[in-house]
Amino acid sequence: MSSGFVCAVDVGTGSARAGILDADGRLLGRADRPIRMNQPKPDHAEHDSEDIWAAVCAAVREARQKAGVAPEAVAGIAFDATCSLVVRDRDGQPLGVSTGGGRNWDTIVWLDHRAIAEADECTATGHRVLDFIGGVMSPEMQVPKLMWLKRHMPETWARAGHLFDLADFLGWKATGSLARSQCTLTAKWTYLAHEEPGWQEDFFATVGLADLFDHAGLPDRASPVGADLGPLTPQAAADLGLSEACRVGAGVIDAYAGALGVLGGFAADAENIGRHLALIAGTSSCVMAMSPEPRPFAGVWGPYFGAALPELWLSEGGQSATGALLDHVIRWHGAGGEPNAAMHARIAARIGELRRAEGLDLAGRLHVLPDFHGNRSPLADPHAVGVVSGLTLDASFDSLCKLYWRTAVAIALGVRHILEALNRNGYVIDTLHVTGGHTRNPLLMELYADATGCTVVEPELDEAVLTGTGMVAATAAGLFPSLPAACVAMRQQGRARKPNPAAAHRFDRDHRIFLEMHRQRRALDAMA
Repeated sequence: MSSGFVCAVDVGTGSARAGILDADGRLLGRADRPIRMNQPKPDHAEHDSEDIWAAVCAAVREARQKAGVAPEAVAGIAFDATCSLVVRDRDGQPLGVSTGGGRNWDTIVWLDHRAIAEADECTATGHRVLDFIGGVMSPEMQVPKLMWLKRHMPETWARAGHLFDLADFLGWKATGSLARSQCTLTAKWTYLAHEEPGWQEDFFATVGLADLFDHAGLPDRASPVGADLGPLTPQAAADLGLSEACRVGAGVIDAYAGALGVLGGFAADAENIGRHLALIAGTSSCVMAMSPEPRPFAGVWGPYFGAALPELWLSEGGQSATGALLDHVIRWHGAGGEPNAAMHARIAARIGELRRAEGLDLAGRLHVLPDFHGNRSPLADPHAVGVVSGLTLDASFDSLCKLYWRTAVAIALGVRHILEALNRNGYVIDTLHVTGGHTRNPLLMELYADATGCTVVEPELDEAVLTGTGMVAATAAGLFPSLPAACVAMRQQGRARKPNPAAAHRFDRDHRIFLEMHRQRRALDAMA
């Protein structure tokens, strides 16, 4: 074991978390702080990056105190974050991106879909960069958001001098470095890390962003994940409560940190890593698979070279609303209310009672297509909508429980849909490694095994995102000679759940219905 401690920071949709880890990957202390979101109109969502930085600093200070570790003992820090877009002027000051006004709202949140028309325009170009994002541009990527900003807020665009993915912004706040991570640029900015040059400037010209490099402060080459960006600045060290000797690693998008946390331990077995799928599941869900060679196909983002582990290609799928969809069902139903932990637990307990009476056939005529926020994978259709079939006039709490159960089934079937697309294109995935908020939902954990037929591995301590970011920090700090070495050394154990063979018939039938509902939705759209 190498000596020393590292700090991992995870910025999600609603909060910033920090953890102090040792070189064995043990989490010694953690803390979190909420972050604000502004939603001035439908499909618009914004953060205040200074609010995020303040939350990060408070969480880091508390986590270190809980861990009982001295500031100078923390050798490295790294940041993961949602793929949100931070906009700053040439002096590094915030520039507002909100139609509702306010300079402090300078960050377009990853889930913001204001740029859906611009995303369609990118797809219509047919440019070769699309071959490395599944053939379809998503409004959750940065290029459409940048197009929207230039068109709809030209004064802001004219003043912009720094455009960051959120993880890179945090690295800049910590060090002053304008380096950008190979993870963020490859996954969200159409940077081709396997080519020289990596930037395809003709694509930007085609979509009206020929002047992007005059406004973004982008480097010619991306920095590998875990690269040492330098030490903390005096101001950042004071804000974070750490030493100026602490090194900062080139960070990752939050889901990619989760992938490192659960798949990084297989870094020394590149030939078999393709049997394993990371499922990072919370508000939305990301699925990630890695392989030694590129496996491009429509409907799954990538393949991205070196976006997580060096020399490996990564394919990313996902569902844009999963935990958020279950919350929505609770709010939507007349017997629902606030979707807090107590309400989810109450519903799960009642579903257990109902299933003891009716088994897997509970609400068997009720079917849900879970694309309420579009289909990220494998259809890559941001215009897709959700469908519920089989409703009655029953408005009781039991009817809410039945709808919740069948929505959970649909979420698991969506993972199966993505999984089958991956396996048709060269993967041989038979094991799902699940991390995130869904590990606290027993219904989903059961369904992920039974509906997919895969072994499901749940980490003993569900902090894979912080663990993955800790691996990045340990690499930058020099505690290990490489990121793969850090991943293997800091790997955490997990508990395996096998699928229930008796459930296979029920979920095979549900899956056929699920696919038929997709077909019928397309038919209705065509008629409309």
